[in-house]
Amino acid sequence: MAPSGAVPLPGSRRKRRKRTTASASAASRPPKETDMKPWAFLLLACLLAADWPQFLGPQRNGVSAESGILTAWPAAGPKVLWQRPVGAGFSGPAVAGDRLVLFHRLNDEEVVECLDAATGKQLWKHAYPTHYRDSFGFDEGPRCTPTISGKVVVTLGADGHLLCLELASGTRLWELNVNEKYQVKKGFFGVSCSPIVEGNLVCVNVGGADAGIVAFDLVSGKEVWRATDHEASNASPVAATIHGQRHLVFFTREGLVSLDPASGKVRFSRRWRPRINASVNAATPLVIGDRIFVSTSYDTGGLLIKVRPDGIDDIWKGEDVLTNHYNTSVPAHGLLFGIHGRQEYGPELRCVEMETQKVRWRKERFGCASLILVGEHVLALTEKGELVLFAASADAYQELARAKVLGDSLRAHPAFANGRLFARDGKKLICLDLRPAK
Repeated sequence: MAPSGAVPLPGSRRKRRKRTTASASAASRPPKETDMKPWAFLLLACLLAADWPQFLGPQRNGVSAESGILTAWPAAGPKVLWQRPVGAGFSGPAVAGDRLVLFHRLNDEEVVECLDAATGKQLWKHAYPTHYRDSFGFDEGPRCTPTISGKVVVTLGADGHLLCLELASGTRLWELNVNEKYQVKKGFFGVSCSPIVEGNLVCVNVGGADAGIVAFDLVSGKEVWRATDHEASNASPVAATIHGQRHLVFFTREGLVSLDPASGKVRFSRRWRPRINASVNAATPLVIGDRIFVSTSYDTGGLLIKVRPDGIDDIWKGEDVLTNHYNTSVPAHGLLFGIHGRQEYGPELRCVEMETQKVRWRKERFGCASLILVGEHVLALTEKGELVLFAASADAYQELARAKVLGDSLRAHPAFANGRLFARDGKKLICLDLRPAK
């Protein structure tokens, strides 16, 4: 959501529970193919198959690089490999190799914990004080999912505390408060834009008056460039290569913005926001080839654009096709599987043809859910704590398994790594065994 990880949004009736300065160094560019040895591609493939290092996974689209998954489980659900208590927050876990990073709030501290992914045993923790108070009486823990990149992990707290730690030891490398530094006014439900690492840059939709989007040096934490005056949203950015060019794609409160990572120059923008002020954009943009799909609620709906080398074109837009309140849809085989409708009104699950906007099927009253595509199946973790598995098929809704695995009011997006699902609610983090039967 939010982020969020995912967070509750304006209008919910459930309480409680352009300007570009400096340019980046050449070192911030992604490596060229000619820079990389053949074994590097093999290593990258192995990492992608095993890891879930950031919000929405390796490519930030909810798609796992793995293909096998357990397709049937008992009424009690898949086997629980381990579990442990957690504090407040909507931040999902991030997994790289044998390490899992958990970000939560305990009393008046935001806490970053590194766990052994196989056992749940704590390896290290780093804590700092927080004074965040939610204006609407919701959870007061962090919303943003940690981002693991190489030897470091980056977190962003509910009140704007940006922190970079060494993954191996938890040693603090640098920190700053972006809300204080850029005088950001308090938005709805706290900072919810999970930071993204692109090359040597950490990029965030800060939301300052002259610093809507800011890139920081990954090593030092110093500002490299800033762009736009867009307020922050609850959606997280995506990095992608389109027509041979790298793009940082943000869905700010104003709409869609793509930037050149090296300089912060705006490549294109498209206004797409609700007409009412008490609203936010919360679902992360999906980049599929040269298409970008964004969606929001509040009588606004979805938008599919085509990116050209020199601009963009609308393919379609519509309020009644796929309206994501805060859960991001997942793409598969030219289809979009997503949650349509407002959280408080009992939204439905839909399958939509991406190019034609045709609704192939719908499952009414499915409710809000975090979605992960694994091979030919979609895992859905609903806000009521139910884990559902259904076929990624255009023909009809085909449910294969369902079980209650966590409590209610669940917002954090889970992680799927090495056939294991890591998921949390407001009380515990669990590791479920979803490796296919041999």
